[in-house]
Amino acid sequence: MELLPTLPTIKAPAEMFTGDVWIDFLYRGEDPSQARMYAVHFSPCARTAWHSHAVGQVLHVTEGIGLVATRDGTVIVMRPGDTVHTPPGEWHWHGATPDHFMTHLGMQETDDVTWGEHVTDEEYRSAATHCAPR
Repeated sequence: MELLPTLPTIKAPAEMFTGDVWIDFLYRGEDPSQARMYAVHFSPCARTAWHSHAVGQVLHVTEGIGLVATRDGTVIVMRPGDTVHTPPGEWHWHGATPDHFMTHLGMQETDDVTWGEHVTDEEYRSAATHCAPR
């Protein structure tokens, strides 16, 4: 058993995110494990660029309200306690809604992520129309 060190929070790179996003690296597996876990903190309207994961990704919201959208137009509104799985190779983005901060845990089995273009303001506004109260 080992208590892992706490690493400093870092600002997410502008090449892969829009808006103010901060990342806490929580876990990085050692061989043979390649598991990864992050806490990602999004300010209102902040979001990832389009991306896909070779072996999929799991998101678990811990606070706030967020969005996950796919290339086919599917949008999921995420709230605390919600868990969303994106399957291998599915292009998607995720981030906070216009009026709320959002933090999620991101879990993946490898660092094999393919990054695409930034989500446009129009794409974001379209997804945000799904933010009806639950």
